[in-house]
Amino acid sequence: MTELDLSDRGLTSVPSIPSDVTRLDLYKNAIAEVPGSLWSLTGLRVLNLAANRISVLPPGISALTSLHTLDLAHNRFDVLPDELGELAGLTEYLYVSDNRLTKFPAAWCRLGRLRYLGCTDNRLTSLPSDLSGFAALRELRLYRNELTALPESIGGLSSLRELHLRGNRLTSLPSSIGMLSELRQLDLRENSLTELPASLAQLSKLDKLDLRWNKQLREPAWLRDFEEAGCMVLR
Repeated sequence: MTELDLSDRGLTSVPSIPSDVTRLDLYKNAIAEVPGSLWSLTGLRVLNLAANRISVLPPGISALTSLHTLDLAHNRFDVLPDELGELAGLTEYLYVSDNRLTKFPAAWCRLGRLRYLGCTDNRLTSLPSDLSGFAALRELRLYRNELTALPESIGGLSSLRELHLRGNRLTSLPSSIGMLSELRQLDLRENSLTELPASLAQLSKLDKLDLRWNKQLREPAWLRDFEEAGCMVLR
């Protein structure tokens, strides 16, 4: 792997990049625009554009067919293109946290090999109705958004081990959440939950359930069974 680390250099634009680079790190600069020529680096496996001043991606990123990790966090995006859903090689990480996103494109759900998705600290009010395409997802971080509900399809994420939903506006959870048989951690802090679905009691692998700062939550009796089985329940 040919690596080029240009992080924290005070760059205001993307310089010329050698064509054989497979890992490019432009973290923490002052870059405002991404040149379309960057998408000609089809050997890229890791691209880090986090902590810049970027608000728009030019078309063509789907040409990066070898990319397995993409970091676009801590920028100024109001929207990100559906085209990200065409990055079939994206298997490890997609970070889009700390932007200004109000929409989660349904097209991203085609990322069937992705393991980690970080979409925290945005302005999302809803998720796509069908999340089942994220078949390999192990960790989903959606904390500090404006979500009021989760789709029933979230129960189809059969590989999910961690689900982080702190700081949203959830008042209830879909019963399908009890189908997340591999789930180890569920963070529900700082929501407006009043009750928990009985199906949660089926999550036999859950070892941490965080319920703090849900002021109106009525605790079900089976929570004690969870604790006796070794699950840490934080109230």
